[in-house]
Order: sequence, then structure tokens, then C-alpha cells
Amino acid sequence: MSDLDTIDKALLKLLQEDGRMANSQLAEQVCLSEAPCWRRVKKLEESGYITRYQAMLNPKLLGFGVIAFIQVKFASHRIELAREFEDAIQTLPHIMACYNVTGSADYLLHVLAEDLESYGELTLNTIRKLPGVDAIHSSLCLREIKTSTRIPL
Repeated sequence: MSDLDTIDKALLKLLQEDGRMANSQLAEQVCLSEAPCWRRVKKLEESGYITRYQAMLNPKLLGFGVIAFIQVKFASHRIELAREFEDAIQTLPHIMACYNVTGSADYLLHVLAEDLESYGELTLNTIRKLPGVDAIHSSLCLREIKTSTRIPL
């Protein structure tokens, strides 16, 4: 982040708030003309600071009433099993995020499901059968207090 100046950081912050903000608005917000602003954003994309743009959707309105966090524990820590598990996770759309973690679990999954029945099917018929999985521990979300994808700049 030391390569970024205050204008770059301001552009990143603005684009995190609204990825569809027009270049003209961005330029105005950071006190640049449009061409230099566009070049800076393009450089941020090419250098990997901006990896993609997407819309944030409301899971409840789309029929996903269950948010869960699943701790996954492996019995064996063979690298091949971890790779197979991670490859399999990539194919499962209900798994929103997967983290390799320290502590009593090996992985932490953030999962969305339509309802408790579909969540049960997902855990029993899919997650428990993934390569390397020895045990899982689920925590169901009672209420979402804060969710964000914005990185503090």
C-alpha cells in the first residue's frame, strides 16, 4: 500500500462505496480531470488493487433465509487432501467464503441456504463428504449485525 498516494486511496475508497460511479464523478471527487482519473483507475486495476466489480445482493430477498458458519476439522493434514478439499469448495455455490484457519478447526466456511432443511442436506450430503473432512461444527446466524466487503483505507 506504500505505492499508493492519497488520490489512489481516495479512488479506492470511493469505488468500494459505489463501483458504478462514473469516471466524471470520481474525477470531481478527487479533484482531477477525467483523463488522469481514468488512467489512475486503470493502473489500480492492472496492478491488482482492484480485482473485480460486482453488485451486492440481498440474500433474504433471493430466498436465502439461513446464514451459517461451519468449522471443518481434518483427521489427516496431508497436502493432497487439503488441495482436493479446496478444489471441491470452489464448485459449491452455497459456500460464500472459505478460510484456512488456525485453532481447533482447519477451515471456516460461510454458507448460505434457503432454509434449515436445505442447510441440513448441504451439510450431510455434501460438506461431510468432502475430501479430508473428519468433523464439522456449525453455528447458525440468528441476526446479522454487520456485513461489509469494504477494506479500511
